[in-house]
Amino acid sequence: MEENTGAWQPVEPKLSGLLPVGVFLVLFIGSGVILQDFYSIPAIVAFVCALAVAFVQNPKRSFDEKLESVARSMGDSNVMIMCLVFVLAGAFTGSIQSAGGVDSTVNFALSILPTGIVLPGLFLIACFISLSMGTSVGTIAALAPIAIGVADKTGLAGALCLGAIVGGAMFGDNLSIISDTTIAATRTQGCEMADKFKENFKIALPAAIVTFIVLLVMGLGSDYNLEGPLDYNLWQVLPYVAVLVAALAGVNVFLVLIGGTVLSIIVGVALGTIAPDMIFIAIGTGLEGNGGIVNMYDITVISIVCAGIIGLVRDNGGIEWILRGINGLVKGKRGAQFGIAGLASLVDVSTANNTVAIVVAGPIVKQISEEHGISPRRAASLVDIFTSVWQGIIPYGAQILYASAGAAAVGMAVSPFEIIPFLFYPYLLAACALVYIAVWGGKE
Repeated sequence: MEENTGAWQPVEPKLSGLLPVGVFLVLFIGSGVILQDFYSIPAIVAFVCALAVAFVQNPKRSFDEKLESVARSMGDSNVMIMCLVFVLAGAFTGSIQSAGGVDSTVNFALSILPTGIVLPGLFLIACFISLSMGTSVGTIAALAPIAIGVADKTGLAGALCLGAIVGGAMFGDNLSIISDTTIAATRTQGCEMADKFKENFKIALPAAIVTFIVLLVMGLGSDYNLEGPLDYNLWQVLPYVAVLVAALAGVNVFLVLIGGTVLSIIVGVALGTIAPDMIFIAIGTGLEGNGGIVNMYDITVISIVCAGIIGLVRDNGGIEWILRGINGLVKGKRGAQFGIAGLASLVDVSTANNTVAIVVAGPIVKQISEEHGISPRRAASLVDIFTSVWQGIIPYGAQILYASAGAAAVGMAVSPFEIIPFLFYPYLLAACALVYIAVWGGKE
């Protein structure tokens, strides 16, 4: 059996090494096209099939040697830390939801909506809620019916209002420190969340400002007063604020999430929204679902299995083939960052899930960044940005599908393709990121 040194030795570049990745994409995309549902086959099933193919490859190596490579990749400290953070993020999400923090946060944001700027107001509220909750799908599910109500009362196009909340949702998904995409990006690249946030924010803020202005101009003359009570309790919003402030202050992410979970439980029990005997059940609900199609259990197992696949793909020369190809196409630090942007985009379009895309592309991005002297915070920011860009645009992604379904739930038919022209924020985020690379890509 090969010596378990924990270090990877360079191998001959081989396109065949990427066969497991190809099998995953064929299964995932093929089932989506044939069944008209890109979530008809659980992603973990497609990844397990890809892992089986990876084991069959390279018959010169024994099964035990391959198993050792898989186990070593799965047990990498960054992979394990990432999975633990996923678990803690799920625990925080479950506790704050049970404490009533989600409803209070949504209602609080809606209660301060300026009625004279309703369209950009929807965008700002979606930004705030997704930044707090860490989930774009959860934000869209909560706000889509409200966006349709605004459209109905103001005469604005339903697709335009939905585009505003989808854009805001992707803003927070990309930046929130409790978002699974942020967790995956920072752990695969080995940087602190606060550093990634600051790097990312420099690119996202101009896109958000321009989006606000565009929506302000398009919504001039519209006015809408929300009907019905908007009950909220600022104590229930407090855990979100505490987690965000602590994370930006550089507090260790484990302490941030544990503290946020404990604070949420205290608030919930004090306000009577969580019964003392339901505390652990409340925490468990966050692991079972994070507001999207893929829950924290899923993404944790996917991350571990994917790490094992990447280990064999790397040993079989697949990653080296990609690196050789990218290095042949790009020149220098700036070119490498364009390469990272292209790779992240391609994987997200293929997988239709930005967290999965980051987990898949992360190890390759890390090697590209190390080879070209790109800082971990820049690499993490870019891979998160470009997967978020495409996740907020593709009509078969969960975000657009949830927006369309939210409209249908309140009696308005809006197809995913109708929303695409109004996704100003994802388009502007991509443009800002590309300009940033072109102008400042050679500097750190």
